[in-house]
Amino acid sequence: MEGKLQRRQDNDPDKYNPKKVYVREDMIAATSVLQIRASEIRQSQINWQSYLQSQMITQRDHDFIVNLDQRGQKDLPDKNPEACADVFLNLLTHISKDNTIQYILVLIDDILSEDKSRVKIFRESRHGSIWQPFLNLLNRQDEFVQHMTARIIAKLACWHSQLMDKSDLHFYLSWLKDQLKVNNNDYIQSVARCLQMMLRIDEYRFAFLSVDGISTLLSILASRVNFQVQYQLVFCLDSVKEKVTRIVLAVFRNLIEKPEDQQVAKEHCIAMVQCKVLKQLSILEQKRSDDEDIMNDVDFLNERLQASVQDLSSFDQYATEVKSGRLEWSPVHKSAKFWRENAARLNERGQELLRTLVHLLEKSRDPVVLAVACYDVGEYVRHYPRGKHIIEQLGGKQRVMHLLSHEDPNVRYEALLAVQKLMVHNWEYLGKQLEKEQIDKQGGTAVGAKA
Repeated sequence: MEGKLQRRQDNDPDKYNPKKVYVREDMIAATSVLQIRASEIRQSQINWQSYLQSQMITQRDHDFIVNLDQRGQKDLPDKNPEACADVFLNLLTHISKDNTIQYILVLIDDILSEDKSRVKIFRESRHGSIWQPFLNLLNRQDEFVQHMTARIIAKLACWHSQLMDKSDLHFYLSWLKDQLKVNNNDYIQSVARCLQMMLRIDEYRFAFLSVDGISTLLSILASRVNFQVQYQLVFCLDSVKEKVTRIVLAVFRNLIEKPEDQQVAKEHCIAMVQCKVLKQLSILEQKRSDDEDIMNDVDFLNERLQASVQDLSSFDQYATEVKSGRLEWSPVHKSAKFWRENAARLNERGQELLRTLVHLLEKSRDPVVLAVACYDVGEYVRHYPRGKHIIEQLGGKQRVMHLLSHEDPNVRYEALLAVQKLMVHNWEYLGKQLEKEQIDKQGGTAVGAKA
């Protein structure tokens, strides 16, 4: 399981279960199930000749897809856009096998991702309604087919000047809304990404409101979804207006400038760095707004946060992350040097950080948070002599034991490692006690022998 995907050995889609795809925990937030599955599908080999021989596709369709797919002529969509659109729409219409449809959809998505302007190849096709072949695929049983199709529809709808037809738009947005409600939806991150794209456009925002989409977003945010999905859905609700940006930047500046206690201002800087504010400032800097207040605040915050990063110790970063409750696999957790030097500091301020970790083990519903908290408890116990006793006092051992039966395999794995560290610590202590008793029985001779 160490950092590798569990790959399928054949192209049988029925043997694939997204819940059985294991990745390193620090990859989960950045990589969706859809992306992982697509990377596997790209390795497939489709026998286009068999479709030609069975007369399911024409000679033209065969030659185009073989030249594009197997002979590496990646510029074909630009050289012959009309044929490109016709061929792919014909393939989607005449082929029914799930694994081939999956492969075709990945090809289309790659074509669009390489160059956004290529959406016009499909949007300006003379094939008829561009939407119907894709909307039909949303009703397929294969979940990957559904969600890769949804991703493609979002790109076609958002990367072209002509808006999506109202009836088709209503169907698509209703489908996305319903997918948010599906229990334990492995593809919810992809659904949220589609909404992020669509809701940047005012007309699509109003349409989503008309299908009761906003109340659905709020109900999902109030439920047990991980931080990555929370961020994506909050982004959907955010209004990208300059006045909103101006207000947010002003609030951030006040949090640094106004506190009389410099320690409070420092903590605010650390929190902003931890929440990736610097990355957002970089984006705003590149856009160069005409609003002087915005750019002045961007420059101010950039200067103060960059200075804060220079002064920021690894323990400051760790403490801020734990207090925020948004644990992730940042480098500090896996650093043996960090734990050797700082394990004892988790006892400061009445064991504030330890109590927070135990609280997260009990209350958090995010698998990544639970996995990281288990790991941290284990490392604390391993590097601090009285750690096991303190964790037991705080109720941490019981919480870790409870997570051995968690539904997420990564949480179970980290809980098991933490339990092993708790037990090994106990064995080491017991071994030392037995050695001491043996020395006492021998009247101290063993000590002299060792000396």
